[in-house]
Amino acid sequence: MASRLDKMLLAAANLLIPIAILVFATGFFPYKPFMPGLATYEDLSFVEGRFGAGTDIPEPIFDKVVFMVVDALRSDFVFGEGSGFAFVQSLIRSGSALPFTAHATSPTITMPRVKAITTGSIPSFLDVILNFAESDTTSTLAGQDTWLAQLRAKGKEPEKRDDRVGGDGNGNGNGNGNGNGNGNGNGEQRKEGGGGKLVMYGDDTWLKLFPGFFEREDGTSSFFVADFTEVDDNVTRHVPEELLNSDWNGMILHYLGLDHIGHKAGPNSPNMHPKQLEMDSMAQMIYSAIEEEQHLESTLFVLLGDHGMNEGGNHGGSAPGETSPALVFMSPKLQQITNGGFPSPATLTGEFEYYRKVEQSDIAPTLAGLLGFPVPRNNLGVFIPEFLSFWGTVEDKARLLLRNARQILKIVRATFPGQSFPDKVDESVGCDGSLDSGEELACKWQGVVGALKGETETEAVLEKLMDFCRTAQDIMSSTASNYNVFRLVFGSSLAFASLAFTVVVLRSKFLPLTSTGIFYALTLILYTIQIFASSYIEEEHHFWYWTTSAWLFYLFIFDSRKGWFDIPFLHPAVMVMGLHRVARRWNQTGQKYAGADDIAHSELLRNSVVLWSLVGACYLDYAMRLGRAVARSIGPQDPKAEGGERRRLLGLAAVLPLGVTAFLFKLGFTARDAPELVEGVADGLVRWVEHYVSLVGAARMVFVGIGVSVVWVVVAEGRRRRRSSRGAEGAVADRHGLATALFDFLTLFLITQTRTQNIPLYLIFRMQLFFLRLLPLNRTQISLTTLLLTHTSFFSLGNSNAISSIDLSNSYNGVSGYNVLAVGLLVFVSNWAGPIFWSSAGVLLLLDGEKEGGREGEGEGMGQGQRRTEGISEEKKEEGRRTVRRWVEMEREHLAATPPSSSSAESHAFPPFHLDQPNQPSPSSSTPSSFTSANSFFNYITLQTLFTTSSLLAVMMACTVLRTHLFIWTVFSPKFLYAMAWGLAWHFGVVLGLGGGIWLSGR
Repeated sequence: MASRLDKMLLAAANLLIPIAILVFATGFFPYKPFMPGLATYEDLSFVEGRFGAGTDIPEPIFDKVVFMVVDALRSDFVFGEGSGFAFVQSLIRSGSALPFTAHATSPTITMPRVKAITTGSIPSFLDVILNFAESDTTSTLAGQDTWLAQLRAKGKEPEKRDDRVGGDGNGNGNGNGNGNGNGNGNGEQRKEGGGGKLVMYGDDTWLKLFPGFFEREDGTSSFFVADFTEVDDNVTRHVPEELLNSDWNGMILHYLGLDHIGHKAGPNSPNMHPKQLEMDSMAQMIYSAIEEEQHLESTLFVLLGDHGMNEGGNHGGSAPGETSPALVFMSPKLQQITNGGFPSPATLTGEFEYYRKVEQSDIAPTLAGLLGFPVPRNNLGVFIPEFLSFWGTVEDKARLLLRNARQILKIVRATFPGQSFPDKVDESVGCDGSLDSGEELACKWQGVVGALKGETETEAVLEKLMDFCRTAQDIMSSTASNYNVFRLVFGSSLAFASLAFTVVVLRSKFLPLTSTGIFYALTLILYTIQIFASSYIEEEHHFWYWTTSAWLFYLFIFDSRKGWFDIPFLHPAVMVMGLHRVARRWNQTGQKYAGADDIAHSELLRNSVVLWSLVGACYLDYAMRLGRAVARSIGPQDPKAEGGERRRLLGLAAVLPLGVTAFLFKLGFTARDAPELVEGVADGLVRWVEHYVSLVGAARMVFVGIGVSVVWVVVAEGRRRRRSSRGAEGAVADRHGLATALFDFLTLFLITQTRTQNIPLYLIFRMQLFFLRLLPLNRTQISLTTLLLTHTSFFSLGNSNAISSIDLSNSYNGVSGYNVLAVGLLVFVSNWAGPIFWSSAGVLLLLDGEKEGGREGEGEGMGQGQRRTEGISEEKKEEGRRTVRRWVEMEREHLAATPPSSSSAESHAFPPFHLDQPNQPSPSSSTPSSFTSANSFFNYITLQTLFTTSSLLAVMMACTVLRTHLFIWTVFSPKFLYAMAWGLAWHFGVVLGLGGGIWLSGR
């Protein structure tokens, strides 16, 4: 038995994991500071009247804006060949539209992108987490300066517009930029003077970010990705009426259907082009109203995507398709500056790059200039120069760019407080030699000041202003976050302490060195090293695929040393290896080959008959298994016992409704989610399911059915155990049968949360488990096998270390509205279904070792110490039987000689890092009784904790050391988020919680 000290140390090691994650995360993902209050127009008198009075403001071109966001509108969806946006392309050709490819920085998910678009700033990566918490209110922009706040506060009479010229907006100027000069940034006082009204329909992310901003609103949850139509119809139904209203200055529309189609079926889904046609028709409706309605004649119409999508239909990472949304400005007035329009469809100038590329943050200052309000205070965007032609004088153009530059300069000064940025020529500012970022910006600003103070032509001044703004934007956008280095180091130290405690628990297990222990150590060392390379993080699946193949080959060599297996390619380890080769090709993942050919998207599984035959076989297999589990709960387990066949039929009949409901739910879900996958499959049944089966109701029936069944078998087994303890006749407890039943019910739940194309993988997983149960594995081998297959299954199901691979398609199964706990659980289960399966299967393998030659009651596999007999000569079979008999005799003699008070189990239990020889008739052999020690699960947990703490420490160290790395936010930060999920949800919830429950049920 493990000592009390070891148990305390292991408990401490596990308790330190969440503490270390929390401490490190608060230092790595702090909220970026922002300057509060609404911006005011800069006083340009420091240039001594070169551009007129310092308070002069260029006249606005527009007085209203319709801001139409189509979620995940990738550039080629609008500008490419085969696009459904025919009307928008006609406007581009006529010159009534200015097209751009916008660059969306990572993370490419809605909340941080909306923040970037409205503030012009670079949002915090912590918004990745907040984006999935719809109930979060801490990420509001109500106290920050945005173009919405400025437009809402706009409305002063023209003759009073000069009053908005002031100082820094914190009370140092005349203060009316925020109403009373106190810097609260709410803009209410300015609104009372005739402020503009805003209306919003669509993604409720806007309502969370801008609470109380909108005169009229109707939000829709962005995570209910099974909905392609109603989520957009709910937006469209408001548009005709709002186009007739004249009381608003800004109308925001955010359509979600196209993004949902991408998540569900990818950019090449047959639903994609019809959705583009629908969005194009909405653009035509809005533009036609601008042409026809007098109150809309000075309205700017902006069509854009908040981000794009990759070839898998997902987003969140930094792939070119994800960072390249479309951006189109539309108005009849644009014909004044476009000189005849642009060719459309357009040709690519880069990967997903059409026309000129601008930053998404450039939208904020551009709207500020076009609509006539100050640039938001935290903006890093640059006015899009194509629009400067609206103003006929170079003085107006210079005022726009100079105020943009002065606003960015405030952020630069705050970022580099030790650097001087004077508003006069200062020859002490050096521009020679190697310059750091602050010095380079100071040099650029001196170039601007020198041009303003000198006799430089205004056109040259414009070039210098634009050069300063672009350089500042590039440097400030890539400047490292304000990390709390102390917390980074402290969190890493806690993770190191957790690792040290775990190593101490294993202190007596390292010697003598064995090949299994060496393989485990090498796996751990190589994995932690690769964490420091961004390319290896992006392609991590290759590490697990090849390491697993090497391990399975090792098991084959190790188990075949005696040379008694006559047909090598039928060896269980070889069979598992072959199945592993199929599983790793099921989904192409990673960054380099994302979207490449794989089995899940091959012509084979596009054949609906083949796909649903495999899916049906999977459901039938588990229905039969669950039927046996229920049959065991209502009578003796011996199939030859009286009434045994009748009980099996009753058990199957009891679970058949559950299996049928689960299958129909998946069929109906797929018919609405990806109808191309059900073409030709019982058309009448599909139509009936589509019309009469409620997906929410069916999913709830499946979940409730699984829950009731689990309660039934647990209660029945509890009664059987109590009767068995009293010696009642026929009451033999089947502890391992209960664990297997719980595992099968769990697997049915996992299948329900899995994409249809991936369901056949569970047949492969089940066959792998079957062959693994034929191998006499010791505890270390079980732990390492489980660890490897846990990670390979994660990637074979299509996951990766990119935020874009998170699957939300099953996050609302059985949920009619947003519930953070329910949706969070379903999201985790959907994405970690493979690891949950194999973590639970590993516990079954441990329990198998406790069965003295015990074959599973359902006839699936054999306990440790048993061998596959097919293909083995009779002589060798007899030799094996004699070996077992000799071992049994020795074991009985030993047990008889052991005092009852001694720990006989511990004397037999092999240490985790000792590679035992299960086929040797020795007390230290990996035989059935060697697993009778209660140490089995403890040692298993210790090895799993060792990997969790080691990998977590490696990720923390990589993020700390490489915090200024170019890919810190695109590669290392997402990896840390995944490490958080592995360390908290998987290790605590699955390995310790779920695994512990299955272990106890089988004891």
